[in-house]
Amino acid sequence: MLRDERGRLGTPQGSRALTPFWQAVMILRWFRGGYDIPELGRDHRISRATAYRYIPEGINVLAAQAPDLHEALDRAQADGLANIILDGTLISTDRCAEQIISVKGEPIDAWYSGKAHRHAGNLQALSAPSRLHRTVTINGSTNGLQKSQKQHRPASPRILPAT
Repeated sequence: MLRDERGRLGTPQGSRALTPFWQAVMILRWFRGGYDIPELGRDHRISRATAYRYIPEGINVLAAQAPDLHEALDRAQADGLANIILDGTLISTDRCAEQIISVKGEPIDAWYSGKAHRHAGNLQALSAPSRLHRTVTINGSTNGLQKSQKQHRPASPRILPAT
C-alpha cells in the first residue's frame, strides 16, 4: 500500500530514507506501543523530522482502506442486519494540535476529549451482534454514536451503543 501511494504521488524510486517495507515496520512498531517517534527514527537511522512525517503518512494510507460509516451501514443493510453495535475507546495521544470549528462556531482542539479531560484519539468499531468488526475508525473529538445519530437514515439498521 505504501509503495502504491508513493507511485501515486510520483515519488522517484530510491529517493526516500526508508523503503516501503521498513516504513511499514516502523509504523507497526509505533502501533504496538512502547516507542516514541524520535526513538523509532534513531532505530531506523532516519531523522526525527522524517520519522514524524512517515508515521502519519502510513496511518493515512491505512485509514484510506477502511470503509466510512455510510459504507458500513449500507453493507450491514445489504446483509439484512436489523441491529449493529458501535463501540469505542479513547487512545491517549500527544502532539496533536489540529484546530477545528465547534458546533458553537468557536475554535477547539480536534483531539481533546472534554469528557475524559485529555488528548486522545477516538477508536471505534462497528460490528454485528454475532460477528467480528465490520469497520474501525479513528477520529478526534466527536464520538461515533454522535456522528451515527446525525447521519442515521430510516432504512438503515438500528445502531446500538455497546454496554
